[in-house]
Amino acid sequence: MFLIAQMNNICYHENIMKYPRFEFYTRPNGRTEFIEFLQSIPTKDKQKLLATISVIQEQGLLVAQRMEWVKKLDSDIFEIRSKVSSNIQRALYFHVVDDRFIITHGFTKKTQKTPTTEIHHAKALKKEFEENYNNDNH
Repeated sequence: MFLIAQMNNICYHENIMKYPRFEFYTRPNGRTEFIEFLQSIPTKDKQKLLATISVIQEQGLLVAQRMEWVKKLDSDIFEIRSKVSSNIQRALYFHVVDDRFIITHGFTKKTQKTPTTEIHHAKALKKEFEENYNNDNH
């Protein structure tokens, strides 16, 4: 049972390209919540989170999953995981197409479990992105 569960978790990106290209989502109102988050956290935390994103792009999602740099939170929402001493930072993202991934926002994790409010917020931003993306492509 554990092996099957582990295989399902490891292979959640199996139908997409191995090396992701992350972008930060800019909302229609001009806000880029992930950049705002980066500006609000200590320099070391910011550097570690950006370095983690960079290494995921270079090493690929399979390595990132094995190293626990990424985790599936919901059917279509994932997190990038970063930690500097006791500070735990998360960046939530979703898959668009091919190697394109959108980081919606970030937050400092204070509890064991990822707050559902953060997952709901990422889903709302994903929906907003898809509505605007589809309108821009017609």
